[in-house]
Amino acid sequence: MSTLKNINKSLLSFLFLLVFFTQGIYSQEFNLNNQASKLTVSGTSSLHDWDVNAEQQKGQLVLELSKQLKIQKLTLAVTSESLKSGKGSMDKNTYKALKYDEFKEITFKLIEFKEATALDNGNYKVKINGNLSVAGVTKKISLDFNLNVASNKVTLIGEKSFNMTDYGIKPPKALLGTITTGDEITIKFTTVLTN
Repeated sequence: MSTLKNINKSLLSFLFLLVFFTQGIYSQEFNLNNQASKLTVSGTSSLHDWDVNAEQQKGQLVLELSKQLKIQKLTLAVTSESLKSGKGSMDKNTYKALKYDEFKEITFKLIEFKEATALDNGNYKVKINGNLSVAGVTKKISLDFNLNVASNKVTLIGEKSFNMTDYGIKPPKALLGTITTGDEITIKFTTVLTN
């Protein structure tokens, strides 16, 4: 009877180690490289089109690399006050619209991995759903992007458009309301993560 117990214990230990090491082998964690990454928010106004660039980003990605690629975790955050246009007055209006005093970051968090279609040379087309939080408002969005895996680096490239008013943001105005900003904005990103 004790021999049977020992065999069962050994079997359970083996199964535990197998599961533990399998997860370790196939799951890899990557952290956002701020210097190598670029995120631009683009929009329109009654005067001209405009862009602001994020100077401070952070994030984490956990990939499951088995027979098929799967994203287990993806979090991204942009410091609102790091969005820079090169024009001080526009930046101040941007921070005010984003309610920076209360909400320091714009964040995205994966809530559902949908699919990854393999292309070639470590390239994939990926579809996910996640929560985007802007100025204290969180909404579920779908996000499609290209993903490239190369040794210790993962690159995500894509874009997403939405309306500022969806997040309770009034499109900024300037010069006593004579210059108005369009409601729709587009976020374009090239996010580089390394391990």
